[in-house]
Amino acid sequence: MTDEQTQSNRAEITREKLLSAALDVFGRYGFDGTSTRQLSEAAGVNLQAIPYYFGSKEGLYVATAEYLVTRIERHVGGLRQRIGARLMELASAGEALSEEEARLFLTDMAMTMVSLFVSKESEPWARFIIREQMEPTEAFARVYRGLMGPMIGIVRQMIGAILGEDPASEHVRLRTLAFVGNIMVFRVAHAAVLAQMEWQSVGPEQLQTLRNLVAELVGLLEPTKGHRR
Repeated sequence: MTDEQTQSNRAEITREKLLSAALDVFGRYGFDGTSTRQLSEAAGVNLQAIPYYFGSKEGLYVATAEYLVTRIERHVGGLRQRIGARLMELASAGEALSEEEARLFLTDMAMTMVSLFVSKESEPWARFIIREQMEPTEAFARVYRGLMGPMIGIVRQMIGAILGEDPASEHVRLRTLAFVGNIMVFRVAHAAVLAQMEWQSVGPEQLQTLRNLVAELVGLLEPTKGHRR
């Protein structure tokens, strides 16, 4: 390995350390409540690494949002691509997605989402995103454009096909947000879920219960009288 490759590897490791630490620290304390010293100490790197690699704390914050997108994409990217490819195939043939296929895709997505939301790995992600929901910044714009918007858009197309309505309609948009909210509650209200269910944690058995539930939620999606096109 050349000196240049070694330096590049070290730089990538340092960046990864900072981004991983920043995701946790920013999520816990927010942008204003976090100091660059906190960030460098949490990452175990020199304080000057932040301006060197990211320009400023603000630069690191925005880069952290993009890093969050890539982390989540590792879990949902394959499914998203598979559904997107199928939709493009149907569009090129001038065909519409069937209700049956839409339910299968939506069930797959919902099960993937709930498995991710209740995982330990998603805790710092949720803290960061929830803060951005309350007071959106450029970081939220990056997360929404890179992940949330496209994912919600795909769910919207599935729900539109199931309801027999235009996916761009206000009604389908609202039904989609309500559906996604039914799944997100298992992360954003995690403590309340454990207390209500009298669970100590979400292990394999509890996770399967939740996966069965989201499949049930998909099955309950039915057209509302007066809205079917």
